[in-house]
Amino acid sequence: WRNRLIWGDKKYVLPSLLDEFAGKVDLIYIDPPFNVGADFSFMASVPDSDESFEKEPSVIEQKAYRDTWARGLDSYLAWFHEAAVIMHELLTDDGSLFVHLDPHASHYVKVLLDEIFGLGAFQNDIVWQRHDPHNDARSRLGAISDRIMWYGKSGRPYYDPDVEREDLSAAAEKEFSLLLLPDGSVVNWKGNESRQGRRFKLDDATWKGTRRQFEWRGARPSPKREWSYDSVESMDAALEGGDLYLRDPQKGAARCRVRYLDENQGLYLQDIWSNVGRMKGGSDYPTQKPVRLLERIIRIATTEDQLVLDCFAGSGTTAIVAEALKRRWLACDLSRFAIHTTRKRLLGMEGVRPFEVQNLGKYERQVWQVDEFGTSGDAEAPNARQRAYTRFILDLYAARPLNENAWLHGVKDGRLVHVGSVDAPVSVGDVTNIASEYRRMIGTGEDAPTTNAVDVLGWDFAFELNEVAKQHAASANINVRFLRIPRDVMDRRAVEQGDIQFFELAALDVAAKPKKNEVMVELRNFVIPPDDVPEDVQRAVNHWEQWIDYWAVDWDYKGDAFHNEWQSYRTKKDPKLQTKVGHRYDTTGEYTILVKVIDILGNDTTKALNVAITR
Repeated sequence: WRNRLIWGDKKYVLPSLLDEFAGKVDLIYIDPPFNVGADFSFMASVPDSDESFEKEPSVIEQKAYRDTWARGLDSYLAWFHEAAVIMHELLTDDGSLFVHLDPHASHYVKVLLDEIFGLGAFQNDIVWQRHDPHNDARSRLGAISDRIMWYGKSGRPYYDPDVEREDLSAAAEKEFSLLLLPDGSVVNWKGNESRQGRRFKLDDATWKGTRRQFEWRGARPSPKREWSYDSVESMDAALEGGDLYLRDPQKGAARCRVRYLDENQGLYLQDIWSNVGRMKGGSDYPTQKPVRLLERIIRIATTEDQLVLDCFAGSGTTAIVAEALKRRWLACDLSRFAIHTTRKRLLGMEGVRPFEVQNLGKYERQVWQVDEFGTSGDAEAPNARQRAYTRFILDLYAARPLNENAWLHGVKDGRLVHVGSVDAPVSVGDVTNIASEYRRMIGTGEDAPTTNAVDVLGWDFAFELNEVAKQHAASANINVRFLRIPRDVMDRRAVEQGDIQFFELAALDVAAKPKKNEVMVELRNFVIPPDDVPEDVQRAVNHWEQWIDYWAVDWDYKGDAFHNEWQSYRTKKDPKLQTKVGHRYDTTGEYTILVKVIDILGNDTTKALNVAITR
């Protein structure tokens, strides 16, 4: 097992999990945003400078928001219903779903969850008091609470009531108003605080039930209640042992259960939570949930090694807490920055277990593409739109179209051109298909390639793509460049003015120097595309190291998941980035070292280095 951090839209992530995880997820916690605006932007800071800038949302992020809110609340609830059906299928029979919402949506969503899970599956409507008062309290009551609705797959989900208790309040402690002295006599505690003895209070000796209604000491429980012990003999033994208490019947409440203060473990959790922290304002995520809140949910609803899912990972608090509590976890988010933030927080944990970062594409075609290139309803419409879109991008790139190819769509200055789809990131698999088609084209027809060069244009690129794919293409004798399609292509004014520029992705220069059984890896240079960074911020960067947020090394990469065996990132105490690192191997042989650099925008650039280790 490896925990997974998945980059993708939950609309596609959740169905993709069904084959492997249907009926296997023990806890799902989700905190779906409610009409927060199409704001996937984030503030990026340049190290060793006072500069920061706002990174705008990607086209895919913008489209996902429009899909959810195109018809306002109606489309939000339609989306939520679809997701909740899949989450119900993913849960184990005794699994739980916790849905975290603000009061604007909670009552609508509850109706949907009652329909999908059943009325009997509803457990609690938890009120979380966030402790951060709002200034709008002058015009209305201050909004300082969220709702967390708890549903089980069945009516009795797993729940450990003893894993956490709340401390008694001062008022609750005052209820223990009696004092049992060593000689067996009882006095009021107030006024006798200095005397030795056990504080206690008297409680009802019955509880809800109808089975144990025998007569004891001249009394029976009321019709809908029963004794808390199962026989006259056990009641007598409890009285003898001090667990039951007889008052003078003439004073009422003659038969009572004794509750000792020194045996009290605190109150069982109630459905109002006021002691689990406040909203994490001022962090990378203004709505970052406190660790304490997720600790409570995960501890009461799961045990060690059970599986936790959060498909709105945000800043990654669910994954952080699940990792710390030794649960298995799956965390998903559409925002690349959310994945970046979560990964960085995880890597900062001592003893974090290896986890995978996965990409999941297949996004709906962009509304822009449909609007711009036709909406006719015939069966050929999608293909026609795709061809029109590809021709449009080729024209902007000043490339001549090639009409018969699936992967190589044009040619410019002797270089073949691939136009990435609007509905998925460019992946290493795409590069494999491009290379295969290139080989088929060699020496065939008038469009046969005259060079081995390919330009790959894309809106978004898979995390592991850039340098690794370049090396993959090089092994097929292809010189490949990756260039980002700028969002300006959707601005008709920019297109008409000819202001469209395509920039290459980041480039990494890193070297590995082996010496017997040791190797030294050194970063030498790193360049990121300028289109994402304002010009004034670019001028503030004096050295390439300022583009790097952190970097990591897998010393023995075997073509599977990246193993984060070493990393360097800045801290407040030590803001300098380490650019060299050494490693000693225990055995000789050929090794592949994978170096991963993450820039200040959260993008990955990865490069593989082959070394021979000797004695």
